[in-house]
Amino acid sequence: MKDAESHSPSVVRLNIGGKKFCTTTDTLTQREPDSMLAAMFSGRHTLCLDSDKGYVFVDRDGKHFRHILNWLRDGVVPTLEDSEYNELLREAEYYQLLGLIDGINTVLNKRKEDDDLHTELTRTDIIKCIQSDKVRFRGVNLSGLDLSKLDLSFVDFSYACLKNVFFSRANLQCAKFRDVDAEASIFHNATLRECEFTGANLRGALLAGACLQSANLQDACLVDCSFCGADLRSAHLQNADLTNANLEGAVLEGANLKGAKLNNANLKGANLQRAYLRHVNLRETHLEGAKLDGANLLGAIR
Repeated sequence: MKDAESHSPSVVRLNIGGKKFCTTTDTLTQREPDSMLAAMFSGRHTLCLDSDKGYVFVDRDGKHFRHILNWLRDGVVPTLEDSEYNELLREAEYYQLLGLIDGINTVLNKRKEDDDLHTELTRTDIIKCIQSDKVRFRGVNLSGLDLSKLDLSFVDFSYACLKNVFFSRANLQCAKFRDVDAEASIFHNATLRECEFTGANLRGALLAGACLQSANLQDACLVDCSFCGADLRSAHLQNADLTNANLEGAVLEGANLKGAKLNNANLKGANLQRAYLRHVNLRETHLEGAKLDGANLLGAIR
């Protein structure tokens, strides 16, 4: 048994599962002061040195220990494959390197988000597909695609990921968007007559000037959406969440808003004639200049 400090005041030689490394006590103790390595080389403990030039032996796989040392030296998470990150994560957990653990998890989570946004098809692929009679993109990831001005009528997009898709001026009549994730997508001036958006997530989507006559938006998340000047005549909006939505100047004549959430929604100048607003809470809804002739307001909270 020897005290590591008697060998050298700062240089430390390590044998990690047969792989040998040389570093300093400062490297091992300063970045992660609460780690197992910092405790080992704090000077408070007596360490066992092997007979070969005084190396401190640690019974772990040394494959990733260079990444451990580089993290302790400069605080940068290495670029690795996911499988290698999982191996490194196990080593970081063993050495109780909390900063490295957080760094690896951040990288893995970012990769997962990027993979979710990775588009499976191109605009050209879509154009080729829509030339056939029945087109389905159910569950397909089309995030970020430019599908503007295309004839996508009757296409089934149900359960697809459509984040940030550009549908401006597209013909989407009778298309199905059931349970899609279309957050922040652009439907500006698109034709969406009789479309189905049941349960869809359209948070932050732009639907200004769109034609949504008789569209089914029941149970849809329409938070922060813009429907300025949109045509929503006879649209089904039962239980839809329109919190903070902008419907200024929209036509909602004959629309069914039973159970819809309209907290801070902007309906200034909107046409709500013959709309169904029974028992809807309108207390925080902006209705200045809105037309409510013939609207069913029985039990509505104003």
